[in-house]
Amino acid sequence: MLYVGLFFLALIVFLIYAYNKGIMARNFTSEAFATMDVYLKKRWDLVPNLLELVKQYAKHEEKLLTEVTKLRTQNYSALPTDEKINVNNQLGKALTQVLAVAENYPDLKANQNYNLLMQQLSAVEDDIANARKYYNGTVRLLNNYCDLFPTNLVAAKFGIERGKMFEISADERNNVKVDA
Repeated sequence: MLYVGLFFLALIVFLIYAYNKGIMARNFTSEAFATMDVYLKKRWDLVPNLLELVKQYAKHEEKLLTEVTKLRTQNYSALPTDEKINVNNQLGKALTQVLAVAENYPDLKANQNYNLLMQQLSAVEDDIANARKYYNGTVRLLNNYCDLFPTNLVAAKFGIERGKMFEISADERNNVKVDA
């Protein structure tokens, strides 16, 4: 009888520990995304200024600039987390193309406002890269918790779900092609 009581006590202690560990992993992931989200929003807000400046110099690049503007017109704050990741992946790809196009305009590259925007964008991109690493690390821990035995049983019972990694798309792995 004593052993049965000790077994159930150990089981209860394990469940409490495992549940709390899962909640902590989920909270770390949420906190990491919130940190990265600040930098993504900063980049989101820089884009219109960069686009307007590039538009002045690259009037014939209308299609590309329209595509970036279309991505940018979505209400960022209203987007769910998964959609923020998808839209920011698309925005990052499009920004790379805009910057490649800007290389064809020496006057633009010499513009003080353009250089200031590029410095700000570069700093934000560095912050995003660091925040992405941290976020993906916390998602890895959460996913391990959800996948590995015996905590996967606790995760399934209490609805603790896997997180989504913030990865670059297959298109972003390729070199940017600029048709001049």
